Amino acid sequence: MTKGHAFVLGATGQVGRASVRALLADGWEVTAASRGGVRDEGWPDEVRTVRLDRTEEGALAAGLGDGADVLVDIVAFDEGHGRQLTGLAGRVGSAVVVSSCAVYEDERGRSFATAGDPDGFPAYPVPVAADWRTVAPGDGSYSARKAALEREVLGAGDALPTTVLRPGAIHGPYGPGPRELWFVKRVLDARRVRPLAYGGASRFHPVHVDNLAELVRLAAANPGSRVLNGGDPEAPTVAEIGAAIDAVMGVESESVLVEGAPPGDLVGATPWSAPHSVVLDMTSAERELGYRPVVSYAESLPETVAWLGAHLGDRDWREAFPGLAKYPIDLFDYAAEDAWLAEHRG
Repeated sequence: MTKGHAFVLGATGQVGRASVRALLADGWEVTAASRGGVRDEGWPDEVRTVRLDRTEEGALAAGLGDGADVLVDIVAFDEGHGRQLTGLAGRVGSAVVVSSCAVYEDERGRSFATAGDPDGFPAYPVPVAADWRTVAPGDGSYSARKAALEREVLGAGDALPTTVLRPGAIHGPYGPGPRELWFVKRVLDARRVRPLAYGGASRFHPVHVDNLAELVRLAAANPGSRVLNGGDPEAPTVAEIGAAIDAVMGVESESVLVEGAPPGDLVGATPWSAPHSVVLDMTSAERELGYRPVVSYAESLPETVAWLGAHLGDRDWREAFPGLAKYPIDLFDYAAEDAWLAEHRG
């Protein structure tokens, strides 16, 4: 006896793979949909795969076939995608939609969309609750598009009960832009000194794919219209992340703490670095779904580090991890680091 049919859209990404595993283990029949229609090597034969490009007119509705008890959408990004989902009300029992903590704005109206402006990085409460204020829905930024998606799906109400998940910094194997590479590659390159901006104290709440998949599993089994944050049981600082990765890789590196913002060459800027911490309050997920994390940040690192090293191999990091290559700075500008360290290191 199964719990029903779960249709996972975006199933071959890092969150999708983990969600398929979690749903299968919980007794769901799973259809894994992706643009490539490929099969994860770890999936059992009973997982049905579907090649589906949601940008093609009618493709999502056709791929659903007779419908599903729950639709898990990992790759919804805007109001149009939200309308695709609400248009399926009646064929889908409920939905779980992955949004982003980027929808939050602070009391001055700053958000991730303004983070690149002078004094534009948001100062959220620590921690920020799931009912905290959000940016205005629209199409002018990633944050606004995600907010528009949320408004559309939550507006469906009982016609399509939808759990919206707002994850922090997603980590784990199969990510196109793994932040942990900032430390892992430096160890592989035998660099034992690393500058860290903001005194290494920045926190951008991580969430491992297995913890996010646990939220997906619980929401699928308990349909409802709600918004929940997605975070690990801890929100380590940048310096703590570096020390944890060192421990996994069996080395000891020196962190040179840069007070305040990165110097002119952006020395010490990591993918987590920011003047204000982003920490998510998980009490709503605990209260509404009985959520308990399945893995801690440190416990998850050995698998992630091993995957990063194997996936990188001898390739240029930009080729191996195109998501990281989108950052507006060179994350591995060792010449700039060496020049700054030579001048400022005590």
